[in-house]
Amino acid sequence: MVMKHEERIVRLPCWQGPLKIAPLSGGMTNENYLVVDQSGKYVVRVGDDSPEHLILRSNEVASGRAAHSIGSSPEVIHSEKGILVIRYIEGEVCDEQRICDEDMLPRVITLIKHFHDEMLRQFSGFPIMFWVFQVIRHYRNVLIQHDSHYLNVIPDLVTIANDLEKIVGPVELVFGHNDLLAANFIDDGQKLWLIDFDYAGFNSPLFDLSNLASNNGLSQAQERWMLETYYLAPLDDQRWQSYNAMKCASLLRETIWSMVSESISSLDFDFPSYTKDNMARFERIYLPFKQEFLTS
Repeated sequence: MVMKHEERIVRLPCWQGPLKIAPLSGGMTNENYLVVDQSGKYVVRVGDDSPEHLILRSNEVASGRAAHSIGSSPEVIHSEKGILVIRYIEGEVCDEQRICDEDMLPRVITLIKHFHDEMLRQFSGFPIMFWVFQVIRHYRNVLIQHDSHYLNVIPDLVTIANDLEKIVGPVELVFGHNDLLAANFIDDGQKLWLIDFDYAGFNSPLFDLSNLASNNGLSQAQERWMLETYYLAPLDDQRWQSYNAMKCASLLRETIWSMVSESISSLDFDFPSYTKDNMARFERIYLPFKQEFLTS
């Protein structure tokens, strides 16, 4: 008989004294719990590898440890198969509106730039590559294997992704977070923290920047400021075109990610609505991009 998560958590060797355990909401590829013992508060993430989503928990742990070593993420306290314990941060979990605030966005970009620069030096482990266009092609194969009801639209979406990949062109590589949802930033009032490294790996910085923008509704003026601030250089036409192609790819990947999750996830989450919402967001961004960059 498989133990319940709470029973597994109680048996972990890292606790001091009696425990209080409460579930946390928000996990889309795992289940999260707040645990309090005599030494403090902790978050326990419960989740196995997910080949369909290209998630390796060993990579998540290695990324979390490296991110803590550079001061970007809370401390990893304990890890074992399917379990990760990290120190709880007392603070505000950001939402999309907060990310866009004029006092917050510079802090976010500073954190991302620091993460990209320093993780290359600190990460130790098997190097994972997160190339969004290959991820999309992988998801196509997963959907075929599961006989998804989205199979009629997948060929066109993959063709779009291939076109976008050509427009992005050559890229530099950094170690990226690759899932910059607002909820993955925590503000403790003095310091901004980055959490959740399910998809962390080597990638173009354009993906994290466009992912941040598309997930949080940045204005075009904010996007231009962000790119010039990150690169410390005026924004030229080539970088703007590559960035916008990557932003379309980011939204397309999130849409197809949700399609896959509809087929494989057992979590209590409304993935069909999430797919519909992200498809609408993708179309709102892609159609103007197509008119500007793909129409001769």
